[in-house]
Amino acid sequence: MKAIVQTTEGDPSALEIQEVAKPELQPGEVLVKIAAAGVNRADLSQAQGNYPPPKGGSEIIGLECAGEIADAGDTDRSVGEKVGA
Repeated sequence: MKAIVQTTEGDPSALEIQEVAKPELQPGEVLVKIAAAGVNRADLSQAQGNYPPPKGGSEIIGLECAGEIADAGDTDRSVGEKVGA
């Protein structure tokens, strides 16, 4: 899958779209096929090293997205359901 990857630690201008391994879903999680995404202040702060992801959270930068569920995991959601996060 593609994700935003920081290529130089601490440099928020060093963000690139790269191929990464698909994450393994944890209980209560879904996998979203992204149709649109945004980069906000919190994303840039994380890229500067000032706003770490929550413990156990993904290292992939990006807090805003819209798309559809590609894998509903163990949730009561449905594949193809349109979502925003």
